[in-house]
Amino acid sequence: MVRQQVTPEQHSVRLLKVGEQVRHVLSEVLTRQQVHDDTLSAHSVSVTEVRMSPDLRMATVYVKPLLGEDEEVVLKALRTHTAFFQREVAQRLKLRFAARIRFRPDETFDEASRIDALLSDPRVKRDLDE
Repeated sequence: MVRQQVTPEQHSVRLLKVGEQVRHVLSEVLTRQQVHDDTLSAHSVSVTEVRMSPDLRMATVYVKPLLGEDEEVVLKALRTHTAFFQREVAQRLKLRFAARIRFRPDETFDEASRIDALLSDPRVKRDLDE
């Protein structure tokens, strides 16, 4: 049997699609508070992005608690329940392999705030106005 050749574009699209499906599953589990953890029940957690490895065996999940409060505590709680999340993703998506999940803090909001502060600087505004 001849294997179909997959172009880099198709491979990239598949990674994005699977990552988005994983993000939806994790968001749903967190929203419905299906994890029995007091820390996670007390915080609203946003799953902002999921990046899949090329072989779909590793998922890096970027999360941000609402208002950025208690980020380290929330990350610790998420990491404690990693096996539960992996099992839920595997059952709901029916992938060939269950992806290993790594939780990371999403720092894009902090970076955006830093850039916004830089652009608000009077010296920068002066240069931009001209």
